[in-house]
Formats: sequence, structure tokens, C-alpha cells
Amino acid sequence: MSGVGGSGPDGRVSGASTVRNGDEGGGMSGASPYRLVGARPEPGFEVRVDGRPVPVVPGQTVGAALHAAGIRTWRTTRFGDRRRGLFCGIGVCFDCLVTVNGVENLRACLTEARPGDEVTTS
Repeated sequence: MSGVGGSGPDGRVSGASTVRNGDEGGGMSGASPYRLVGARPEPGFEVRVDGRPVPVVPGQTVGAALHAAGIRTWRTTRFGDRRRGLFCGIGVCFDCLVTVNGVENLRACLTEARPGDEVTTS
């Protein structure tokens, strides 16, 4: 068998991919990803954002739920009142700050939405 990365001291070929037991999906657990085709998420729920309901799919962040609901901006800057919402989406910037259940200055892109959350924007 020839490989991409050459062979190591134990004779194994590094960098080569192998298919075992018909697992063409390359999944780490040995299960084919084709089994997930019929997967369905758990039932959705709602959070309240400034008093109005916003639907959430389990596992979504507050920022993703707001974006999916069509809410693109929810705060303004201290200087110049420029509108802000999701910018980087990975927690590097602080454009998406919200208050969740009384805890201020949380990044919406990193905060997972949970049933019953009360989100306040500024």
C-alpha cells in the first residue's frame, strides 16, 4: 500500500486513509454518517427577547436564534449610536452583547439559548 506521507518506524503508512468494515463515511466511531440522514432535532422552544417570543432550535446560541428570527441588530455603540449585532460570530469581538436572565454583557454568539431565557438588548 502506498501512502501520502511515507512510512513510520513501525512500518505503518502515515497520512493514508483506510476503509474498515464498509465505513465509507470515515466516521471516527466507525458508524456511517448516512445513518444521520433521518435525524431530527429535539422539539424547539421559545425565549423572550425584549418581551417578545423568539423561536429556538435546541443547541442554537442566542445570536443564532436572533439571526434566524430576522433580527440583525439589537444594540448600538456608546459613541455614535451605530447599530450592532452579529459580526464575527465566534466570540472574538463584542458587537453582539446581550443580557440573559439578568447577567449583563454576554456575547450572544457564544451563549446557548435555553428554555425560559429572558434576553434583554440595549
